[in-house]
Amino acid sequence: MDVATLIGIISAFGLVGWAIISGEGASTFIEPKSLLIVFGGTFGATLICFPLRTLLGVMGVIRTAFFNAGMDAGQMISNLAGMASTARKEGLLSLQASTDAVDDPFYKAGLQLVIDGQEADTIETILTTELEYLQERHKVGAELMKSMGTFAPAFGMIGTIIGLIQMLGSMEDPASIGPAMAIALVTTFYGALLANAVFLPIATKLQTISSFEVQNKTLILEGLLSIHAGDNPRILRQKLNSFVSPSQREVDEAA
Repeated sequence: MDVATLIGIISAFGLVGWAIISGEGASTFIEPKSLLIVFGGTFGATLICFPLRTLLGVMGVIRTAFFNAGMDAGQMISNLAGMASTARKEGLLSLQASTDAVDDPFYKAGLQLVIDGQEADTIETILTTELEYLQERHKVGAELMKSMGTFAPAFGMIGTIIGLIQMLGSMEDPASIGPAMAIALVTTFYGALLANAVFLPIATKLQTISSFEVQNKTLILEGLLSIHAGDNPRILRQKLNSFVSPSQREVDEAA
C-alpha cells in the first residue's frame, strides 16, 4: 500500500475539518443539496467525456493510487544479472524454471519469448507494443481523474450561482441573506476541496506511477535483450544501472 497517498488525503481533509470545527457555524458546511450538485454534475460531465465502462472503472483507477507496490529497480537488475549468468553457463532453456517465480505479466511474457528462442527484433517489437498500450491505458486513468478535478470546481460554482439566484429572489427578509449566502458558497467549497484534495492529486499520482512503471518495464526489456544476446552479467549491470539512481547502483553492486 502506498502510505503517502493515504497520509496526504487524511492530512488535507483533517486540517480542513479541524479549521471548520474550531470555528463557529460548523453545521453550515453540511449541505446535502450542494453535495448532490457537485457529485452529480461531475459524474454527468465525466460520463459525457468517457465511455460508461471507463467511468465505472474509476474505483480501480483510484485503487492503483493506493495499492501500487511497484518493482524495485535495483533488485530487478540483480535478478536479470543472475539470469544472464545462468543462461551463459547452462543455456537459455535453463531459465524455464525461473518463469514460475516471476509475477509481472510483462516480465514473464518477455522471459518466455527469450526461452523460446525468438529473434531479438521480434521480442523487442512485441514488448514495445505492449509497453505502448500500457501507457495508453494509464493515460486514460489519469485523464479521467484530471477531468473530474476540472469539473468539480465548475459545478461547485454552478451550485453557488443557483444559490445566489434563489437568494436574490427573496430579498424581502434581510436576515436571511447571510445564511443563504453561506449555503451558496458551500457548493464552491465542496468542488474546490474535492478537486484539489482528491481528483487532481490522484491524477498526478497516477502519472507518476505510470512513469515509474514504464521505466521499470523498459529496464526489463533491455535486460531480456541483453540476456538473449548472451552479454556478460557485468556488462548487463552496467547497461541497466543507467535506469536507477547512484544510491541504488551502489546497493546493487555491493550485492
